[in-house]
Amino acid sequence: MTPIYLGYTFTVQPLAPATEILIAELGYAGFESFTETATGVIAYIQKEEAFPNNTPVHFESLLNDIQILQSDEFEISYTAEEIEQVNWNEQWEKNFDPIEVDGRCAVRAPFHEKTDVEFDIIIEPKMSFGTGHHETTHMMIKHLLKLDVTNKKTLDMGCGTGILAILAEMKGAHPIDAIDIDNWCYLNSVENAERNNCHHITVYEGDASLLKGKEYEVIIANINRNILLQDIPMYAHCLSSNGILLVSGFYIDDIALITEICNENELYFVGNYERNNWVACKFEKRES
Repeated sequence: MTPIYLGYTFTVQPLAPATEILIAELGYAGFESFTETATGVIAYIQKEEAFPNNTPVHFESLLNDIQILQSDEFEISYTAEEIEQVNWNEQWEKNFDPIEVDGRCAVRAPFHEKTDVEFDIIIEPKMSFGTGHHETTHMMIKHLLKLDVTNKKTLDMGCGTGILAILAEMKGAHPIDAIDIDNWCYLNSVENAERNNCHHITVYEGDASLLKGKEYEVIIANINRNILLQDIPMYAHCLSSNGILLVSGFYIDDIALITEICNENELYFVGNYERNNWVACKFEKRES
């Protein structure tokens, strides 16, 4: 039976950084797909997830758990409507064009023709985030293309479609852990790793608590500002001396906050890319 979806149209003021925070919290609450708009975001959730057995009390509780909706810092309102049953794969296929990054890496769907590049990545995103079209993923690809990850143990935190873990393996990294708290992302990353013949990627469903006792030489985290500020101390603890941390999912104005928490954890700024007010930063661990 095809699930029925509800579409929640959120109007957000100011847009940054509230929209990114809202998307993150909605994802934790069970919303599965998001479309950013000029005034905010449209979020989709299965009706049965929002109203199991047609009980509205559950959803009221779910919305109360979304902290940003209770915040005085932002003005957020929303309307909801039931969405006609659609073929979600068909929808993204209509709107997913192949991309190329620095003439070296192509990201395409299985139905696109292969291009003559060094790294040809095939992604079927479904409802997962990370096709290379968003500025943050695009810039993280640029960082990875510049970075020597040969034989380096690597973590892709908040892996989405698994695209960054896949590129890391294509560039010689191993072993690679890919972690995402969202079940759609977990399943999609497993599928995309298999599709790209990756043999060194292990995908986990969960959060930073899974990192206890782990050590990496490269950590990639494309999430959002608040989650990064919370989890960077854990990343630093897991990062070997002279290890590299690549982070994105935040705006230019947030660099100072991210750099401050990194410096407190012996992670020092190396450089960044900027794209439409989004940034992706590179830090190196230098123990005193």
